[in-house]
Amino acid sequence: MEIEGKLLIKYEEQTVGTKGFRKREFVLEYAENPQYPQKIKFELVQEKCAELDKFNEGDTLKVHFNIRGSEWQGKYYVNLNAWKLEKTGESTTNTQHQNTEKEIVPDSLPSSSEDDDLPF
Repeated sequence: MEIEGKLLIKYEEQTVGTKGFRKREFVLEYAENPQYPQKIKFELVQEKCAELDKFNEGDTLKVHFNIRGSEWQGKYYVNLNAWKLEKTGESTTNTQHQNTEKEIVPDSLPSSSEDDDLPF
């Protein structure tokens, strides 16, 4: 499954149990209906914990995750286990700047009628 939203909170990595199981939680704000945004807690485990270091609170992310459910002593628990994070929602200023650069670069290249050693 996947969902897109704004990264609200990044928690520190935790070691759980005596065998060194690592997990790191984060909260994503999902606003399918902007009037009622949902704040959803996900977790990363083991080597995936470091994936969150690439992002800042406020970034828009696409989170790929699995739903994990378990039962312990008659109580039921649900975890949203994230396995891939992608940054989305680039700002319009950056997009406009990149487009400007793309328009300038072709003008600075030599025309095909000029002699050059390049194979393209």
